[in-house]
Amino acid sequence: MIAEPEIADVVARLGPDPLRKDADPASAWARISKSRRSIGALLMDQSVIAGVGNVYRSELLFRHHINPYRSGTHMAQAEFSDMWTDLVELMKVGVRRGKIVVVRPEHDHGAPSYGPGRPRTYVYRRAGEACRVCGAPVRTAELEGRNLFWCPDCQV
Repeated sequence: MIAEPEIADVVARLGPDPLRKDADPASAWARISKSRRSIGALLMDQSVIAGVGNVYRSELLFRHHINPYRSGTHMAQAEFSDMWTDLVELMKVGVRRGKIVVVRPEHDHGAPSYGPGRPRTYVYRRAGEACRVCGAPVRTAELEGRNLFWCPDCQV
């Protein structure tokens, strides 16, 4: 167990939390826009944005047609702003419904999900399966010790 002062230290090191009304995405953008690390890695860095896990990372990048290997310095502020707005909404829905919901109704077809009782996804844990949008095989690789999933045709 950690003591209260240690909790405050941990929280102080976190980036903005999309679930908090007082979250300031500008601090995340400041770090992303100056970094040569990939956006796929930056989204998983809790000091950049708090709470983004592997599912939200893969699905958010897919929904915004962003290649996970693009460096932060090559992101446009408008792209980040759109992603932040979407992330806030996706995470709120996840909390409210008690499950991750990322697939838009118009793309809700094909294999039911990557496993029984699991959320339907565009790319997460769907390596080798057809993309729900374009039909290309979903790819996977390891990025900073975590599995990454993306569509090479939709995410340029």
